[in-house]
Amino acid sequence: METDNSKLNSLILLFVFDKMDVPLTESTILEMCCSRNNWINYMECKQAFNILLKNNFITMISSSKGPVSASGAPTIESAYALTVDGRMCLSHLFYYIPASLRAEIVDYVTENRMHYRRRQEYTRDYYMNEDGTHTVVLGIKDPTKQLLKIKMNVDSRATAKSICNKWDEKASQIFASLYELLDE
Repeated sequence: METDNSKLNSLILLFVFDKMDVPLTESTILEMCCSRNNWINYMECKQAFNILLKNNFITMISSSKGPVSASGAPTIESAYALTVDGRMCLSHLFYYIPASLRAEIVDYVTENRMHYRRRQEYTRDYYMNEDGTHTVVLGIKDPTKQLLKIKMNVDSRATAKSICNKWDEKASQIFASLYELLDE
């Protein structure tokens, strides 16, 4: 049985999905709502997320490789989006979320939307080759498909790390330049 608190938590998540206006991974939702902000505690956020999924207020729209786990295997991260039912529910009940909290969420989303979007859309990884060089794999994806994938070989781990660290800020420029050069 859902308590008033779990209903409020579900509404908060719907509100975050609505304001972000892009598909989000569960880890992104947990980071936004629990780690960076204290809108919902971790366990209640997981519970609310599962309730929304079970009741078709959010739906999984894609699955892709996420960061490498401690064991070295890539994790699978799914992206979720608000459904029509989720939007309808929120439009009828959003006023149950305190106005001050709604304003805080809107401010946070406005300030951080691009950070979260880049983190989900721009992929980067590197690994060591048998000859001691490193392969860097960079990508740009949207929720349903890979838009760009670049693989390159570099001499050192330091170079590989440096390239990966710069990818978020340079990816859109590189994509635009490649597109422009190849579309001439």
